[in-house]
Amino acid sequence: MFTVFKKEINTFLSSLIGQITIIVFLLINGLFLWVFPAGFNILNYGYATLDNLFMLSPFVFLFLIPAVTMRTFADERRSGTFEIIMTRPVTDMQVISGKYFAGVVLVLLSIAPTLIYYYSIYQLGSPIGNIDTGATWGSYIGLLFLASGFVAIGTFCSSITDNTIVSFLLTLIISGFFYIGFDFIHSLSVFGSVDLFIKSLGINAHYTSMSRGVLDTRDILYFLSLIAFFILLTKVSLESRKW
Repeated sequence: MFTVFKKEINTFLSSLIGQITIIVFLLINGLFLWVFPAGFNILNYGYATLDNLFMLSPFVFLFLIPAVTMRTFADERRSGTFEIIMTRPVTDMQVISGKYFAGVVLVLLSIAPTLIYYYSIYQLGSPIGNIDTGATWGSYIGLLFLASGFVAIGTFCSSITDNTIVSFLLTLIISGFFYIGFDFIHSLSVFGSVDLFIKSLGINAHYTSMSRGVLDTRDILYFLSLIAFFILLTKVSLESRKW
């Protein structure tokens, strides 16, 4: 697994797409949070909080993570290197895990520089340090779980096609549905007592809960289950080549 992980990390960081992903994520967040005089601007908010970062980042990741994961398996299927990898003495799960965790590390590298925002707001607070640190760290953990879920979805979508564009679109649609789709269904109020359960199936409900600074076991189990589910689907997809 480590060999695959190391290869993917080197590929990500040496490729234009990996570097662009990190730069674009930081650039979009930086412009909206500090430069553009819009609703997300922290300086115009008059309140020492990073809430706007955690409202904006999931939508940025909705487009950037599919761009990262679309090549995970699809590009290798198209180029013919997929068969070479699978003939090596590694299991399907080791290959999947290596590629998945490489994607998660790239997400971590994208999020880490935003800690500068936290330090800046901490210093700008009146008095200094007037920021809800618990909610902020809870939001960071929630954002990492959310992005890890998107990576798992993207890994699966890349395993079922050899077309990177199709993989990108499938990841975008499925991730978007899991993020806000269940909230939309819940808002229709057509399922009665089941509405709250439907809302709990969506990512946003658990991400919002974590953003309050309370790490509920139910939220953590939800994200772990979501990740495990799509990793399992990826394994099934790879095994189907033997049928």
